Amino acid sequence: MGFHREGPSAVGVQAKPVARLGRVVIRFAGDSGDGMQLTGDRFTSETASFGNDLATLPNFPAEIRAPAGTLPGVSSFQLHFADHDILTPGDAPDVLVAMNPAALKANIGDVPRGAEVIVNTDEFTARAVQKVGYGTSPLEDDSLGGYSVHRVPLTTLTVEALKGFELSRKEAERAKNMFALGLLSWMYHRPTEGTESFLETKFARKPQVAAANIAAFRAGWNFGETTEDFAVSYEVAPATDAFPRGTYRNISGNLALAYGLITASRQADLPLFLGSYPITPASDILHELSRHKNFGVRTFQAEDEIAAIGAALGAAFGGSLAVTTTSGPGVALKSETVGLAVSLELPLLVVDIQRGGPSTGLPTKTEQADLLQAMYGRNGEAPVPVVAPKTPADCFDAALEAARIALSYRTPVFLLSDGYLANGSEPWRIPDIDELPDLRVQFATGPNHAKADGTEVFWPYKRNPRTLARPWAIPGTPGLEHRVGGIEKQDGTGNISYDPANHDFMVRTRQAKVDGVTVPRLDVDDPGSQAEVLVLGWGSTYGPITAAVRRLRGSGEKIAQAHLRHLNPFPRNLGEVLKRYDKVVIPEMNLGQLATLVRARYLVDALSYNQVNGMPFKAEQLATAIRETLDAH
Repeated sequence: MGFHREGPSAVGVQAKPVARLGRVVIRFAGDSGDGMQLTGDRFTSETASFGNDLATLPNFPAEIRAPAGTLPGVSSFQLHFADHDILTPGDAPDVLVAMNPAALKANIGDVPRGAEVIVNTDEFTARAVQKVGYGTSPLEDDSLGGYSVHRVPLTTLTVEALKGFELSRKEAERAKNMFALGLLSWMYHRPTEGTESFLETKFARKPQVAAANIAAFRAGWNFGETTEDFAVSYEVAPATDAFPRGTYRNISGNLALAYGLITASRQADLPLFLGSYPITPASDILHELSRHKNFGVRTFQAEDEIAAIGAALGAAFGGSLAVTTTSGPGVALKSETVGLAVSLELPLLVVDIQRGGPSTGLPTKTEQADLLQAMYGRNGEAPVPVVAPKTPADCFDAALEAARIALSYRTPVFLLSDGYLANGSEPWRIPDIDELPDLRVQFATGPNHAKADGTEVFWPYKRNPRTLARPWAIPGTPGLEHRVGGIEKQDGTGNISYDPANHDFMVRTRQAKVDGVTVPRLDVDDPGSQAEVLVLGWGSTYGPITAAVRRLRGSGEKIAQAHLRHLNPFPRNLGEVLKRYDKVVIPEMNLGQLATLVRARYLVDALSYNQVNGMPFKAEQLATAIRETLDAH
């Protein structure tokens, strides 16, 4: 029944049967101090190196350390991997690893009957069970009767495996997540060398701790190989036909975005400046960019959100590719300076990693409810282009596109990612250099306007007739001195102006500049061109929408799909596309913000399907909603 891979130290043990699977969804769940994110990250890295397609969903509490053993303190990591192209982290786990009663209670509702549940029996004490509201232990009644339950004393086995190390019991117990990782690595034939190398590097200054974690990892593998409780292991073959040829790596959305920003600065031949204030879930971009001073990256951790964008706008004035990163609450604080950037007409990237709101809302949960804030959340008429990536890997390309628009049109640009994309991960093909866009800009170097008497002067607001962009003059360039500020400027000269006609002209010109941004036409996926219903999405809903559409087409439904990257301006052909369909359904993780814009702009009676529970859509949930729309047609 397939091949047998020898584990870390399982030589000589008779091989168990291997069952072949096309796809698996695994969820690790435990206390926020149990290392579930690390465990999931390591399993994901080995899965990526094995060549599977994958998608992940980390889910963790907002509290730095919620009370141990409580429901608010549960942290989980879900991974969907397959031998074919996949789009989401999966609707429901095939395997749940529950490190304690709280993890079991918080997650068992998502687990379908017949799935495997691995529980750490050591943690199911009477007190721990009662703390989460169980009357009796679920391991002792019939509540888990519909599942394939594996009762594993993970803590005891880990402590036993580390007896030879000079560690306290508490220190030894911390390695139980590595025991669990070893067990799951055996179950699904994951490579092991990378995890052992990772542990050696991570604990390089604590060799004893590194050796103990490796020993626990190997013990978990060997337990799976020798115990009678796990009679079968599983093989999920590499997804050899899912990807174009190339070099791939696993990447999260925030990491892809950071790499995209660095790449944009190199392609523009400009230094990269990040002005940022730490905020979940955007902080990882600051952390990552701070590591790359060798690429000319300057990172500034400001005292607050307003200082962060102020510094970034100053860097833009000085000739840098300037970026500020934040989430929804920070955007609210930055709004006046975004308006100043609109007035100054300087390139600035405002990266909003959206999270649940309003106010501080749900810091660690996802939402895409900042679209209208990005569009209109400033005083006066202050239009800005808006770009949104659709997958974690697409954050790289979205960063390049946002930089292209900002640099070409001298305008601030919003990039709307979200917590699901930021923390989730998938394979990413590393592009060749010749595939990257040329983003180089021409700075103003001399006079650009002749007065009536023939005198040549520099006009800071004399525009490129094609893009309406004003010249970018570096401070200190002789003869190019000019005034900047938030008060309205006279067309051309940039002098302060209170003239009503001039203000009307400048407002309309800034709007025309944004309206004129060149964006690609909207592609529509409509096999046979026979669909009467279009599903339109934006941002991170791409994966669930596409998976739902695939399911519907598999059952014979004719349905079209389109996904927007550019939300301001919309693609030129969007109105034409919308008119081709009898019904337009727009799923969003908000209360209908894109639907509101579409209805207002194109007078289309778009139907909203909305969710605001802090979690991404499930594909089956969307498929059901779309099917009901089709049935009502």
